[in-house]
Amino acid sequence: MLAKHYGWEPFMEPVVDNPYLSDYYKDIKRWSFALEVFFLKQRFKDILNINASDKTIIQDRSIFEGVYIFTANNHEMGNMDDRDFETYMELFEQMMTIVRLPDLMIYLRSSVPHLVDNIRKRGRDYEQTMPLKYLTNLNKRYEDFVMNTYKGRKLVIDVDDMDYKNNPEDLALIVDKIDATMFGIFGPLD
Repeated sequence: MLAKHYGWEPFMEPVVDNPYLSDYYKDIKRWSFALEVFFLKQRFKDILNINASDKTIIQDRSIFEGVYIFTANNHEMGNMDDRDFETYMELFEQMMTIVRLPDLMIYLRSSVPHLVDNIRKRGRDYEQTMPLKYLTNLNKRYEDFVMNTYKGRKLVIDVDDMDYKNNPEDLALIVDKIDATMFGIFGPLD
């Protein structure tokens, strides 16, 4: 929706084309390393394409989220052993030698009940059996990452009481916040 509004080119996470996602939700421990490496590879490929583009790009998920939220969560929950996690992190650190932070990270903050409702509405079969503890851990990691770890420019928008897909006023509110942050005189100076 933001890509359409601003005329930006979208780079969407490859959910349908990911050869590990369905297997992952059936056996998280077995498939976590393969899944996370696939996402890391794809997000790095996206970064290379973004760097080569003369267009303004918007991504639905950054390489940083994949590492600090999803992969770190899998490691902490015992779904990825130390050896695999260390290998993954070494690969990520090498990639970071040529990656720059996005101009703006937009964090759509949501409660776990709201996330569960969105997952149900989305209707992807493999997501319907996602353990609540897993989702809760991801949400806590997002909050910690955005508020404490991420060093780039960010905009936090609470979306529990919004329906930006169906309510143009809610989408307009998000657009106004982005405009103020990126272009407006009252946007943050950091």
